[in-house]
Formats: sequence, structure tokens, C-alpha cells
Amino acid sequence: MRNYTRVASLVFGVTMLLLSFLVTAETLLRKLASVSIGGVDELSGYAIAVGAPLAFTVALAERSHIRINLLYLRLGTRAKGLLDALCMVALGALALFLAYFTVKTVIDTQAYHSIAQTPWATPLIYPQALWLAAMLVFTLPAVWLAGKAAWMLGHGQWQALTSGFGPESVEEELRAELDDLQRR
Repeated sequence: MRNYTRVASLVFGVTMLLLSFLVTAETLLRKLASVSIGGVDELSGYAIAVGAPLAFTVALAERSHIRINLLYLRLGTRAKGLLDALCMVALGALALFLAYFTVKTVIDTQAYHSIAQTPWATPLIYPQALWLAAMLVFTLPAVWLAGKAAWMLGHGQWQALTSGFGPESVEEELRAELDDLQRR
């Protein structure tokens, strides 16, 4: 899973970096030369549509999504495991819903031969195909992990649920930061 998230984060990072250079160039050209590249806003939308599911994938695999732990930390192992399993199943269901919506949109786009209402008039099937691919990159591990969590819940593996799907403990976060500091 580590290589999977490394690739997803690399693609996301490169995409956002290229987008930031493009926006900077567009801004400078408009300000200094009264010239526009054109279509930067269109490319920005496509980059965000592809980048968001990749970022979701990294947050999912690294357990770095935001949680409010005020109540969670006071619960017992069984209650924590139950909440962790329910969260993973809900996240897997959300991923399936998003993938369904994305597939439906791409099918409609293909059927109607939709084009962007921009000066470029981009056939939308191309950016939406990339969006679908990125959404599947998120959906596949989300559904797999949801199934794994449901299996663990069914077998009463409370500690494994908490350690595998719960938020990182303070000790785990500290160890990760120290390891990162040592690598640098």
C-alpha cells in the first residue's frame, strides 16, 4: 500500500506544482504583457478533479483524515473497534457512490459527445476519463479496506480494528515525525 500511496501522492504533487507554475505564468503575463495564455481556469478544474481523489487515497492509506478524538480516546477497545469499522464501511460506501456518479457522468458525456463551454471546446470525455481513473484509484482500496474492516468486525478482532483503522496514537505520530526528521 505504501508504493500505491507514494505514486498517488507523486502524481498529485506534480499536477499541483505544474498548475501553480501555469497560474503564476498566466498572472505575470497578464500583469506585465497584457497577454493571456487562455484556458488556465479550465485546466485548473481538471487538475482539481483528478487531484482530489488522489489526495483522498493518500489520506485513506496513511490514516491522516481528520477525526475528532475527544470522545474516541475515552472509549474501550471494543467501542473503538466498532467505530473504526463503521467509519471504514461508511468511507467504502461513499467511495462506491462517488465512483458510480463518476461512471454515470462519463457515460452521459460519451453518449452526448459533450464539450466544455470554454474557448478550447475540449471534448469532456478526455478529462473525465482521467477523473474516472483517479476516482477508481481511491475507490478500490477504500472498498477493499471496508471489506477487511467488516471481516474483522464480524470476527471480533477489536484490537486489530483499532490498530489498523483507528487514528494514530500520540506515540505513533511522534515516532513518525522523529523517523522523518532522521531521514532528512
